[in-house]
Amino acid sequence: MLPSTRILSVATVGCNLHCTNCQNHNISQRNPWDESVRVVSIARGAFGVTPSELVRVARSRGCPSIAATYTEPMVFYEYTKATAELAREAGLKTVTVTAGYINSAPLRSLCRVIHASNVDLKTMRPSAFLENCGGVLRHVLRGLVIAREEGVWLEVTSLLIPELNDSSAEIKELSRFVKRELGAHTPLHFSRFFPNYRMRNRPPTPVDTLHRAREIALDEGLRFVYVGNLPGNHGESTYCPGCGAVVIERVGYRVRSIRMDEGRCQRCGHPIEGLWR
Repeated sequence: MLPSTRILSVATVGCNLHCTNCQNHNISQRNPWDESVRVVSIARGAFGVTPSELVRVARSRGCPSIAATYTEPMVFYEYTKATAELAREAGLKTVTVTAGYINSAPLRSLCRVIHASNVDLKTMRPSAFLENCGGVLRHVLRGLVIAREEGVWLEVTSLLIPELNDSSAEIKELSRFVKRELGAHTPLHFSRFFPNYRMRNRPPTPVDTLHRAREIALDEGLRFVYVGNLPGNHGESTYCPGCGAVVIERVGYRVRSIRMDEGRCQRCGHPIEGLWR
C-alpha cells in the first residue's frame, strides 16, 4: 500500500493476547492505568492526542496514511475507529497492524472505515496458539475471512519461530489457507524471529528456513511472498506474477525503485494488486 510514502504510526499500551515472544512487551503487556506509563507518554508529548488532532498531525507532516500498530489496535478500538472515520473524510488512509483477535460485529464495523490491515497469524495449530498467546485460533481465522469479505486490503504475517511453527507441513497449511480463503494475491510475509521476552531459549530463525517457507508458499500458488527481518535478501521485493520482473525494489525499510504504471508492471503490463493511490 502506497510504497515509499510516509505513514504516521500510533499506539497505546495493552493487548488482548499474551504472546511469550512479544517484541513490544514493554508496552503491550503494560496496564493502561499504570501511572509510570502516563508519565512517559506525557514527557514525549503524545498523551491525550485526540483522533482529530492525529489526523491534523498526519496531514501537516505529509503522511497520506495512519497506522494503528505496535501493540494491539483492538484494545483501543473506539479510538482507532474514530481516527479512521476522520482520516477517510480528510482523504487519508488507515491501516491496522493486528493479531486479529476480535468479535465479528465490531470487526465488520471497523473494516468498513479502514483501508488495509496486516494480520499476524501466529500459528496454524490451535494448541500452540493457546499455549503461546493465550487465545483461540479459530477467532483469528474467522476474522481474516471477514476482512476479506469487507474489502479490506489484507496482508498476513507469520513470525517463524524454530520448533513452534516452522515445519514444512505447517507452512504449507498456512499457504493453502491464505490462497483458499483470502486469495492468491494476498501478500504473505515470513518474518525472522529473535529471542525476546519470555522466549529467550530459542535461537533466531535460520535463514534457510525463511527461504524454504517462501518457496513453499510460492509453490502453493501465492503470488506475493516476502521475507522480513532479514535486510538485503531478495524476498523483500515485489515481483510481477506475469513476467517475474522486480516491480518494487526494497532493501530493509527503504524502497529503492518502483517500476509500475498505474498499478501495472512496466515491462509486461500485468496488473499488480494493491492500493497505489
